[in-house]
This record gives sequence, C-alpha cells and structure tokens, in this order.
Amino acid sequence: QVQLVESGGGLVQAGGSLRLSCAASGRTFSMGWFRQAPGKEREFVAAISWTGGSTYYADSVKGRFTISRDNAKNTVYLQMNSLGPEDTAVYYCAARRGGTVITALTLYDFWGQGTQVTVSS
Repeated sequence: QVQLVESGGGLVQAGGSLRLSCAASGRTFSMGWFRQAPGKEREFVAAISWTGGSTYYADSVKGRFTISRDNAKNTVYLQMNSLGPEDTAVYYCAARRGGTVITALTLYDFWGQGTQVTVSS
C-alpha cells in the first residue's frame, strides 16, 4: 500500500504561482495530478512517467504547469504559473503501478487526500 500526501495548496491572486508537492510513502511508478472544482467531475491535469522522461498535460494547463519528480525523495511536484480563477479546485495526487503516462483516473491505484487551490480574481 502506498500513501500519498499533498501539500502546497493555498490562496493566490490571479497571475500568481504555487508549487504543489506529493510525498509518497513507498516506491511509485507513473504519477499524476488531477483536480476537482465544485460541482464538476475530477479531471486530469498532468502525468509523469517513472523516470520523469515522459510527461503529459491537459490542454487547459499546457505551457503554464510543469510536473516533475524526485525519486530519491519519492516526491512529485506540480509547478503552477499564471494561475487563473478557472484553476480553483482541490488538487489530487495519484500513483499507479504501471510505468507509462496515463490520463484516465480509473487506472490509478493510489490517491492522496487532496489540497485546495483557490485563485482570486
């Protein structure tokens, strides 16, 4: 069993930046970030392969968000720049045993509790 703990969320003004972290209790393989806004379904944000050599982003965040990982620390990061009110959501970290980059949330095996990101206009 792998436990994931997110941190780094908070309140930021539009145009600002935040960096989310996700610390894993054990070894993980490919990992992803998802988000869920009030009244909406959880959606894919970004994913990264085990080696970090492959990444994939949702169109809505491409060019603004960067996913990265430090396997020595069992930690994945999501650097979020140029934030807008549309980015307000609870952000979830997820991990899967497979090594490839996957966008479908149903294929992830472990989930964190989420961290709130609120962007004010």
